[in-house]
Amino acid sequence: MIKAIIFDLDNTLLDFMKMKQFAVKAAITAMNEAGLNIDEDQAYKNIFELYETNGWENQQVFDDFLMQNFGKVSNKILAAGIVSYRRAREATLVVYPNVNKTLIELIKMGIKLAVVSDAPSREAWMRLYYLNLHHVFDPVLTYDDSGARKPSPKPFEMALNILQVNSSEALMIGDWPDRDVVGASQIGMKTVFARYGDTFGTIDSGADWDVNDIYEVVNIIKDLNNE
Repeated sequence: MIKAIIFDLDNTLLDFMKMKQFAVKAAITAMNEAGLNIDEDQAYKNIFELYETNGWENQQVFDDFLMQNFGKVSNKILAAGIVSYRRAREATLVVYPNVNKTLIELIKMGIKLAVVSDAPSREAWMRLYYLNLHHVFDPVLTYDDSGARKPSPKPFEMALNILQVNSSEALMIGDWPDRDVVGASQIGMKTVFARYGDTFGTIDSGADWDVNDIYEVVNIIKDLNNE
């Protein structure tokens, strides 16, 4: 009997990479219009290399980019980039198809819903508020809350404790097999791989189920609970 579902956040509920790509392109265009004068394709490549090196939540990425390429930070150009990035981020931060439909159906079925994310707490909550999902999940656990990143069992165990369910009564869905699937599986949870959010070209996820649409989770729960 499945009583709870733990969701990853980025690339599971929302298309984080699409948002990031669109926002960075908007920022580069704005910085060039403010006088930067750099090849936009090269700038895009450089910024994403910085994200990959320093983390996807790096709040100083444009400062680092300007220092790396020009040896100084022009606040005029930096401001143009940050403002355009934020505007584009808000415009493109949307849930995947059928997320709202799925969550409503699960709530009707009496399933408890939680989020376990490696994102910083502030950023996770901001994204949930942007998407109007802040009232749906309890708990929302981030690295700031657990002090451990997936696949550590700690955040999963914390979530199960708050939800007051056993690992056999919970299911984890996420887009990163090495973190979401491995982390949940090692404590006895059923796992679902969100193939629709995969950015790694995963062949074998190791999950109990792979889904191409998040709504498939509803039918998985119905089958498991004989509904």
